[in-house]
Amino acid sequence: MTDRLITLRRARTNNLADIDLDVPRNQMVVFVGRSGSGKSSLVFDTIAAEAGFQLNETFPPFARNRLPKWARPEVEHIDGLTPVIVIDQRRIGGNARSTVGTVTDTWTYLRLLFSRLSEPQVGESTRFSFNDPSGMCPICSGLGEVVVSAVDRFLDLGKSLAEGAILLPGFGPGKYWYAQYADIGSFAIDTPLREWSETERQALLYGGRAAAELGRKLPKDYEGVVERFERIYLHTADNLSERKQAAIEKFTRAGTCPECAGDRLAKEPRTATVLGRTIGELARWEITELLEFVRTIDAPAVVPVVAALTARLQAMVTIGLGYLALGRATTSLSGGESQRIKTVKQLGSSLTELTYVVDEPTVGLHPTDVESMIALLEQLRDSGNSVLVVEHDPAVMRHADQIIEVGPGAGAAGGRVVFQGTYDELRTAETPTGRALRRPAEPDDGVRRPNGELVVANAVRNNLRDVTVRIPGGVLTVLTGVAGSGKSSLAAELVSQHAAVVIDQKAVGTSRRSTPVTYTGIAPAIRKLFAQRNKMPVAMFSANSAGACPECRGLGVLHTDLAFMEGQEVVCPVCHGRRFSPESQSYLVNGYSIADVDALTIEQAITELPDAGIARGLEQLAAVGLGYLRLGQSLSSLSGGECQRVKIAKELRVAEGPTTYVLDEPTTGLHLDDIATLQGVLDRLVEHGHTVVVVEHNLEVIRRADWLIDLGPGPGRHGGTVLFEGRPGEYLDRGTPTSRALAAESVALSAARGVDASGATVSYPK
Repeated sequence: MTDRLITLRRARTNNLADIDLDVPRNQMVVFVGRSGSGKSSLVFDTIAAEAGFQLNETFPPFARNRLPKWARPEVEHIDGLTPVIVIDQRRIGGNARSTVGTVTDTWTYLRLLFSRLSEPQVGESTRFSFNDPSGMCPICSGLGEVVVSAVDRFLDLGKSLAEGAILLPGFGPGKYWYAQYADIGSFAIDTPLREWSETERQALLYGGRAAAELGRKLPKDYEGVVERFERIYLHTADNLSERKQAAIEKFTRAGTCPECAGDRLAKEPRTATVLGRTIGELARWEITELLEFVRTIDAPAVVPVVAALTARLQAMVTIGLGYLALGRATTSLSGGESQRIKTVKQLGSSLTELTYVVDEPTVGLHPTDVESMIALLEQLRDSGNSVLVVEHDPAVMRHADQIIEVGPGAGAAGGRVVFQGTYDELRTAETPTGRALRRPAEPDDGVRRPNGELVVANAVRNNLRDVTVRIPGGVLTVLTGVAGSGKSSLAAELVSQHAAVVIDQKAVGTSRRSTPVTYTGIAPAIRKLFAQRNKMPVAMFSANSAGACPECRGLGVLHTDLAFMEGQEVVCPVCHGRRFSPESQSYLVNGYSIADVDALTIEQAITELPDAGIARGLEQLAAVGLGYLRLGQSLSSLSGGECQRVKIAKELRVAEGPTTYVLDEPTTGLHLDDIATLQGVLDRLVEHGHTVVVVEHNLEVIRRADWLIDLGPGPGRHGGTVLFEGRPGEYLDRGTPTSRALAAESVALSAARGVDASGATVSYPK
């Protein structure tokens, strides 16, 4: 029988170096390699992209225009593809009506139960849907909250219209809606609003009767500021842009609906009960509790519904999401929670021969929860599917049918398949991952003494139970606990009470023109160097100014809109993607043009650019393990982990005086080698006098921290309590999930060293 394979020949997407590869189907294949090595380029941007593109091509153009867009990869030949489902870490998002229950279909089953068993009988299951007119609360339209305009925030009475008295976006001088009030001749645009009469202010805000009382003729279609704001921002489609969401957050107030008290439903469905409980009550219960309740329903008529609902709820408990409630808004879920919910959604599918592409499924998971996620991936495989996983966790590697390592390095130093085989074979391989798996953990370098302390007092955010902790200053503190235990809530409270700086993994580029050197502030020094050496204006060496290619305006590409077909982006034929004009490229420093400098890696630029100040700035980027990035590389192409390290490099460069930094799971997306680099970066922050607080599951980072605060014991309402404050080495025999994981790590480490673990004593907060 011929092997079932996904066959690739000469794959060149991004940094892939003409890869030839055969990937077995119907197996769980784990792709490993250093950050930036090309794993995602191979799995997501080549295999998944081509499968998605070819599937879309089977639809007519009208339908294709409404499907997810897939950019076709650079590959000479690819065969053996099946329909692909990508399970990534992007937040589910959705709109105000999207909840854990609706997105997992568990709400559908619960509605069906109530439609058949409720007392009194209400009718069809749609009557229990807050997204259906027959079931939604008539006051809040099924949102559970009412949003009203915070009119007191709309105006700055000390300013005139011409000075920007209307504070709403789009209403200020020169903006789209400004003329609707300033140019109609009814208001004194140069007079501060405080000097207007109350009637004039009411007419500006509300129109209607107030406008009639004004005694001045207003346009027939005149719309008061409040009415126009509510029409544009509140009475519109649910999928809002980030700009509109920010405006709504700033200029409105939200509160629990006075009619339904947050249950979202009309009176009849929200008061009907099953076994004495309303559906609104069950929506607020944790899934673990709800599962036990559903199992008590034994009515013969609904046995299939109970079985289906129980299976979905059990899967969510198994995957570590039992602390969530079905009424939880999907917009409040973390990336890791979103990914696990996407995985659960696939378990009930009857489709086979699919290709699941999963991006780091252990992100956000405590070591005790990893095995549950692995079991779900194996279940997808055993249902007749191919499961391709990008992962750094050795626990996932151990369960793989096959491992493929891409590398050996990052960027131009990667892009090649350096290993393909089993986990046992990888452990003996001379590759970055093979060597990292064999390398024993680094010993602690000693104890750093704290400098003062930060007290987080009486924290009750989310599930925190009046928590007070003392965080030592000037050292590395790690916050641990199972998912949902309250770690991130405690970190948020620290930021709130002490104005700490959050260094997260969100994208740092505000546009495609943003690069590592523009973000960290090094770019002006590079432009100044070229200007001084060539006696030209600084603007001549900026792709956003006079030095830009006149054809593509400094973007390096030209985009053509093809209407209902996918837009086409091509390399600029004038600058050939180099972004700069011919004149700006004619000036050299050390034999390099400004476009040549853009193509240098950070490590190359440190030695090639003759300026000590530039070198020092670039060394900050190299020190956080980003020496392989090109100076002109768009920040939009960076992973979350790379974005976080760019932010750290900026802080190392610009921070003035001791600062408190909070990092949320900084090991996300990092290879075992890169975690060691990150540890060095965190140590550098501490050495600069900063206080570093990290939310983390990685045992190596936890073990090497100076101070540990463990929360739990469980998730949700079972957590929110401080279980331990102290040195990690003292937390090996407490019987908690984190303590057990550290104890196992300590035993393995001691065995590798052939010594007993011990630690010095130092005075830390009591």
